[in-house]
Amino acid sequence: MALRVLAVPALVVLLVMGSPIAAATEPRQFDYMLNCQGCHLPDGSGNAERQVPAFPGQLGKFLGVPGGREYLVQVPGSALSGLSDNALADVLNWMLETFSATELPAGFEPYTGAELHAWRQSPPADVERVRRELLERIARQEEQQRKGN
Repeated sequence: MALRVLAVPALVVLLVMGSPIAAATEPRQFDYMLNCQGCHLPDGSGNAERQVPAFPGQLGKFLGVPGGREYLVQVPGSALSGLSDNALADVLNWMLETFSATELPAGFEPYTGAELHAWRQSPPADVERVRRELLERIARQEEQQRKGN
């Protein structure tokens, strides 16, 4: 029985690490695999049915509106992760560069662990409301850009 208990986690690790799709090429990607990929999937596509947002083509847009930079740190998956502030900053930067590089605002400054610390301590009470408001700001900004304002 004890051997079976040890064998199952070992098998899972071998399957994950042996899969070409799931193989991490760097520590930041490995942290994404362990802390984010379960819900957001290896390609960041999320799961609309479970209200898990997709990252590609979207994530960087949050940094272009007031409150968006903080929000990406304060969502429960980020704020409550077991990652240190520095490791979370690294993962967020990797996600932005990997899934949404073309949407990053001009002059993008990578996250630092020091800036994350305070934001992680004060997540919004209503994350969904904050997300809706940010998405509305993003939509207004995109509409203004289309109109040339």
